[in-house]
Amino acid sequence: MVPRCWMTEKTEKILKEFLHFYEDQYGVALFNSMRHEIEGTGLPQAQLLWRKLPLDERIIFSGNLFQYQEDNKKWRNRFSLVPHNYGLVLYENKVAYERQVPPRAIINSAGYKILTSVDQYLELVGNSLPGTTSKSGNAPILKCPTQFPLILWHPYARHYYFCMMTEAEQDKWQAVLQDCVRHCNNGIPEDSKVEGPAFTDAIRMYRQSKELYGTWEMLCGNEVQILSNLVMEELGPELKAELGPRLKGKPQERQRQWIQISDAVYRMVYEQAKDRLEKVLSKLQLARPAMEAAIRTDMDQIITSKEHLAAKIRAFILPKAEVCVRNHVQPYIPSILEALMAPTSQGFTEVRDVFFKEVTDMNLNVINEGGIDKLGEYMEKLSQLAFHPLKMQSCYEKMEPLRLDGLQQRFDVSSTSVFKQRAQIHMREQMDNAVYTFETLLHQELGKGPTKEELCKSIQRILERVLKKYDYDSSSVRKKFFREALLQIAIPFLLKKLAPTCKSELPRFQELIFEDFARFLLVENTYEEVVLQTVMKDVLQAVKEAAVQRKHNLYRDSVVMHNSDPNLHLLAEGAPIDWAERCGDAGEDSGGSSGSPSLGAPEAVTPSEKRRRAKQVMSVVQDEEAGLPFQDGSESPSLASPDSVTELRGLLAQDLRAESPPPASPLLNGAPAQESPEPGATPEAASPPASPLRHPPPGKAVDLEPPKPSDQETGEQVSSAGSRPPIHTTTEDSAGVQTEF
Repeated sequence: MVPRCWMTEKTEKILKEFLHFYEDQYGVALFNSMRHEIEGTGLPQAQLLWRKLPLDERIIFSGNLFQYQEDNKKWRNRFSLVPHNYGLVLYENKVAYERQVPPRAIINSAGYKILTSVDQYLELVGNSLPGTTSKSGNAPILKCPTQFPLILWHPYARHYYFCMMTEAEQDKWQAVLQDCVRHCNNGIPEDSKVEGPAFTDAIRMYRQSKELYGTWEMLCGNEVQILSNLVMEELGPELKAELGPRLKGKPQERQRQWIQISDAVYRMVYEQAKDRLEKVLSKLQLARPAMEAAIRTDMDQIITSKEHLAAKIRAFILPKAEVCVRNHVQPYIPSILEALMAPTSQGFTEVRDVFFKEVTDMNLNVINEGGIDKLGEYMEKLSQLAFHPLKMQSCYEKMEPLRLDGLQQRFDVSSTSVFKQRAQIHMREQMDNAVYTFETLLHQELGKGPTKEELCKSIQRILERVLKKYDYDSSSVRKKFFREALLQIAIPFLLKKLAPTCKSELPRFQELIFEDFARFLLVENTYEEVVLQTVMKDVLQAVKEAAVQRKHNLYRDSVVMHNSDPNLHLLAEGAPIDWAERCGDAGEDSGGSSGSPSLGAPEAVTPSEKRRRAKQVMSVVQDEEAGLPFQDGSESPSLASPDSVTELRGLLAQDLRAESPPPASPLLNGAPAQESPEPGATPEAASPPASPLRHPPPGKAVDLEPPKPSDQETGEQVSSAGSRPPIHTTTEDSAGVQTEF
């Protein structure tokens, strides 16, 4: 086997080189951020409001699914839920969850692909290690007992295997897990104005130094996950070449060994990357006050110096860049834009239609059924619309046909998934903005004490008002998305084309930068900005011309709405709306009372009652056709044969009523731990110990809160039985796992 010290040294070498780029980019990003604060954006003002704490302490989805246990090769039934931070949490059963027994695993799905076919999975596994494709007649690495698997595949980290009993269940869980992947891939906070841009620019600069241009499919997750992917991109092929020929056994056994080795190396790389990045960040944070003071003092001089540098670089590269743009980029911009616009516009139109339908249905329910008494219940459901995986699925699906046929290879676009997911995130944000704006306006209307008839008319009027705002904002968001996507495709292509004639000449421009400004101005960044400016005119013109076409439903640039509704933004400054308190408890939370809603000040609610209410509205999506299996029982029995569909159906039909047993011994990598380690296990293939879990002192009451997913390399956090709290029959006296996301 490859010595651990070799892998550590190789990882350290890559990290050191990358972190040099990161330190350089930090000063540039800090200067750009401070300049942006002073000069502003000039972008049109959004008309819709945005929710500051979306889905706070809510559950996206909960249900049961079967998970394949790799250590004993059996399928086990797990109670699973997805909290508001989109980490898939796996419990022994529902009783364990309700009693706050630590979960079996928490999976952060950044970088994963969701596969619905075992054949797809076997093909990817076979390609990951050449020469291990199973021959006809050999047992594959995985057998699924049903026709409805869901597999989480990662190029470096551990894989997860699930299966469902019906196609409907598979579709539900696929929509949920796609939501998890989409959210976790977008792991760098958008409100990070310095660290985030510095990191992504450093990633791009590092990969370009290795002659790697174009989009990168593994730019997903938080900073440490992305950095681990960067190391594995370089380290993985060397490991494969060194260890591949040494693996023994049948093809499926060698595949299994390679998956375990890759996962163990990835975990080691993750811990090393996390440690190094934290140290560099600490050093930069200490230096930041002095850097900010220097920028404030010399802002005008730095800007003047940058403009002088840009003018010199522009004079040098402009003739070459213009020819390259004219011959290799400009003719293809309309084709790229059309390929992007059709599915994106359809998706945003579907968002509008879904929002209209949900509000209209709610209004009809107010008229025909519940009246004002049920308004709190209806609004509670509507407030979660943007985060409902199934109701939003029709919007997200519109992006799936996105193709860049013929252009993908030309412009070195490895995958269109980065554009699909970005557009889908915009759809979710715009849906929630529309819902939140509707909530705010309706809440204001309720203060007037309307009758049922007046309320229904007000709902219709508010809906029309919000839709107009949505049309404007979605147009602005789409145009911005199209511009960014075109630049993301064109700029790396241009840089690669110009590199042979221009890149070697850049060092001579370094002498134009004063030494005091060298931390905030870099020749490479200024060069890229000049290249961007050469193609920006064509991109803006193409998007402007597209806005004229009615089929895309875009506003022209001349249509600008400034401060059209200033009072609306003042309404958003208030506390978040609690519809259960505002309109009285409804449904199950009302405890069967039928009194009229209290539109005045809400009564005081005890902490215990708040936890009870939170538990009632935990699941956004419920399977209304059948109850969740094993919800009253303990550990589900294992399946001796993974091919036995009959046994699976029998397990789902059972109603277990035994008391929940204590969890197994400490878990490694999310699988049930064995009583003793297997003899001869190599340290390279072993999983690192889980992070210690933090529990409150015994007997201390805590709020019911789902565990947060960790940001480890596989996204998995496992529980530690040695430190678990005593099992209680109520949720007030025990706590779930508390981990960092």
